[in-house]
Amino acid sequence: MTADRLRAIEEFKRVRGVEPFGPFLDLLVSPELMNRVSALGEYLRYRSALPPRLSELAILVTAACWRQQFEWEVHAPIALAAGLSQVKIDALWAQVPPPNLEHVEQVVYDICNALHKDRSVSPALRARAHEVIGEQGTMDAMAICGYYALLAMVLNSRTPRPLIPDP
Repeated sequence: MTADRLRAIEEFKRVRGVEPFGPFLDLLVSPELMNRVSALGEYLRYRSALPPRLSELAILVTAACWRQQFEWEVHAPIALAAGLSQVKIDALWAQVPPPNLEHVEQVVYDICNALHKDRSVSPALRARAHEVIGEQGTMDAMAICGYYALLAMVLNSRTPRPLIPDP
């Protein structure tokens, strides 16, 4: 364990209040990267322009697209507690359009789905998103997709090891 890694662990614990876990264990090989990724995640999870129900929707669309089981298992219960129905959550994992999305949920789903499936967002969809969730909400939704795609890439390419460190 290098001094840089130990400092990164301490910074992670200071910001997050827990030991590094999941993808952050892998990111620790690049201590500064781990802390910068963690800081971005802290903003996107807890302080973005989107309410938790919508940010969790964006996270689950991303986790399902990347077939990322760890992120799914962490965030599906959070999404349920934030107000997404189990039926909608199950549809997301099945990668089928969730039934009965509220208008605002539909916009977030459409933006995230377009990014992951089409690799772009049409001007019309972006304009609709600006009207419904605002410019910052639209940008934050797209950033959530990118952030959780990064974590999915790390986790999907990991060397097998525990996702939670031993005490």
